[in-house]
Amino acid sequence: VGHCHPDVVKAAHEQNQLLNTNSRYLHDNLIDYAERLSKTLPEKLCIFYFLNSGSEANDLALRLARQYTKHEDVIVLDHAYHGHLTSLIDISPYKFRNLEGQKEWVHVAPVPDTYRGLYREDHEDSVTAYANEVKNIIEQAQKTGRKIAAFFVESLPSVGGQIIPPAGYFQKVAKHVHKAGGVFIADEIQVGFGRVGKHFWAFQLQGEDFVPDIVTMGKPIGNGHPIACVVTTKEIAEAFAATGVEYFNTFGGNPVSCAIGLAVLDVIEKEQLQAHATEVGNFLMKLLKEQKRKHPIIGDVR
Repeated sequence: VGHCHPDVVKAAHEQNQLLNTNSRYLHDNLIDYAERLSKTLPEKLCIFYFLNSGSEANDLALRLARQYTKHEDVIVLDHAYHGHLTSLIDISPYKFRNLEGQKEWVHVAPVPDTYRGLYREDHEDSVTAYANEVKNIIEQAQKTGRKIAAFFVESLPSVGGQIIPPAGYFQKVAKHVHKAGGVFIADEIQVGFGRVGKHFWAFQLQGEDFVPDIVTMGKPIGNGHPIACVVTTKEIAEAFAATGVEYFNTFGGNPVSCAIGLAVLDVIEKEQLQAHATEVGNFLMKLLKEQKRKHPIIGDVR
């Protein structure tokens, strides 16, 4: 929402003057913020965990998925990057290919890129073809006795090239993943909070009928302040709580972080930043497409 946005700075300052505690202490800001966030999401995504970074959020999402499914394996897209913790480097082809390589519990699916990928715009049904790649991975894994815990995907692969998955891809993949007993995790850390313009969350570009099982948030959530979030369903949260090992995060969801999160949502709404993203995005795309018509060297505009 802009460097040192005065409303965000003010919210942080005011809450800092009143109280900041670790999150063993109850505070209204936590509940108020969860309620505000829930209004932007599909109804079934209703349990919130607050953390300090996107990497923390993705690590927790992985734990939730494994606890709920009792499975271990994860399917990710090629070139993906999901964070800097050990657990996340393991599911980030962008990183692990230069480090220790691919673990046996990690499966890499091709990016659903209709410009430069396996199945392109001229393919009769690229959506099904890309989803079938995931289905084949699941079948191959099951043949060796492995079980899928999650399909972990950035809603709009950013490090992988700002790829916009064709509409309907997530629905088809989710069907295969659910059938295998896994869950669908949408990583919105870099692409959420109205940045795609048309919708508040990038996964909504897939259509109103698509709802992930877990969504992770970070980066823009606090406008530079370290705050992150994982949201999931009651069923998944209950399975996680049933272990008896409580989830605790010293500073995740502290009063100052939540005051900042609320201020960011206020600014997005008040300054109509989602509509602004659409307008500026459309304007930029229009001009870049004009350049594309002029210059054959430009292949795709994203």
